[in-house]
Amino acid sequence: MSSETVKNRGWIVAIAGLTINLALGILYTWSIFKDRISQSIKEGGEGAFTWSESSLNDPYAVCILVFAFSMILAGKLQDKKGPRVTALIGGILVGIGFIILSFTTSYSLWILGFGVLAGMGIGFGYSAATPPALKWFPSSKTGLIAGVVVSGFGVAPVYIAPLATYLVDSFGIHKAMLIFGILFIVVISGAAMFLVNPPAGYIPQDNSPKSSTKKNLSVKDSTASQMMKTSHFYLIWFIFFIGSGAGLMVIGSISGLAKKSMGDAAFIAVAIMAIGNASGRIIAGILSDKIGKVWTLLIILLFQATLMFVSIPLVNGDATAIVIVLLATFIGFNYGTNLSLFPSFSKAIWGMKNFGINYGILMTAWGLGGFIFSRISQTLFAKTGNHNISFIIAGSSLLLCAVLIFILNKMLNKESTKTVIL
Repeated sequence: MSSETVKNRGWIVAIAGLTINLALGILYTWSIFKDRISQSIKEGGEGAFTWSESSLNDPYAVCILVFAFSMILAGKLQDKKGPRVTALIGGILVGIGFIILSFTTSYSLWILGFGVLAGMGIGFGYSAATPPALKWFPSSKTGLIAGVVVSGFGVAPVYIAPLATYLVDSFGIHKAMLIFGILFIVVISGAAMFLVNPPAGYIPQDNSPKSSTKKNLSVKDSTASQMMKTSHFYLIWFIFFIGSGAGLMVIGSISGLAKKSMGDAAFIAVAIMAIGNASGRIIAGILSDKIGKVWTLLIILLFQATLMFVSIPLVNGDATAIVIVLLATFIGFNYGTNLSLFPSFSKAIWGMKNFGINYGILMTAWGLGGFIFSRISQTLFAKTGNHNISFIIAGSSLLLCAVLIFILNKMLNKESTKTVIL
């Protein structure tokens, strides 16, 4: 089917996916909610939170874990029923989760509301946003489109961080959760109406200069079981696990790190970090389309490892606000690249037919990485009062992954049909 008759639908779908991710990016403002809960614990009194210090990251960590694993179910639903239904379910789940939070200080109910329900809703919404957009565009634009759609998730704190701070200060944390819950249902449900897959047989036109010089490649559509029988899947999974875990560890604590030098304006660090997060997704997508996904990922891993080690003396000294903000921005940038590179890997290696469930399975690396690294970070901080060991563990792991990139490249080059696209 000619792409001329529906040539504009691709960008409509991409913008709808971007809008959904702009709402779902509430995950990255957890550090603001965590600080308010911590403040309530210290102040005490009637109606105060009574959690332990080491458990403050638990709703965030559980949310990440549930988000990732729910994408397997959501991806399967998206492949069979389409993105619209999947996104609608996601918006309702996130909304209900936040509405529950508006009535309680209970640790268990916050795990349920933010961790389980919101986490599952984010997984459903996120899994529905990218696949339909990628299907409307040729492979030469995979990195760019994936980067644009998922950039909404990363840039969301630019507006959600100050909005959350304002709502919590003005109405209290519980009413703020109620407002967010209602907004999520309305915004995500509305944007979901514009998510649609291209018609059967649709072939996107590729007018890029490189398209005429590349081999005419046909990527085999692999099922989830076929994908999981390949050794390079597990290597890609592990690298995703480390790359995302290291970034989420910092993102979940950035408000606390910034508070020492920025005080109540710490939310600015969260917002500016989000710009880095979003731009990393777009720039890495564009760069991967130019030089390849493998080499783009290698550059990012080395950069992120360097930042982790550099962070140790900075966050434990009397770092100025500008230093903290720059550090957060670059770490956010590097972390964000993962969320455009790995869906591109999935499409390039295993095809689009089963993209939803295949990428959902791969996303378990993101969830486990965020859960384990953020839990370790919070536990070590509660015991030592600093993030030194956490940064050392993260930096060392990233260096290991940089070495593994060469093994991955060797594996992929054995499949001659993949060398041009990777």
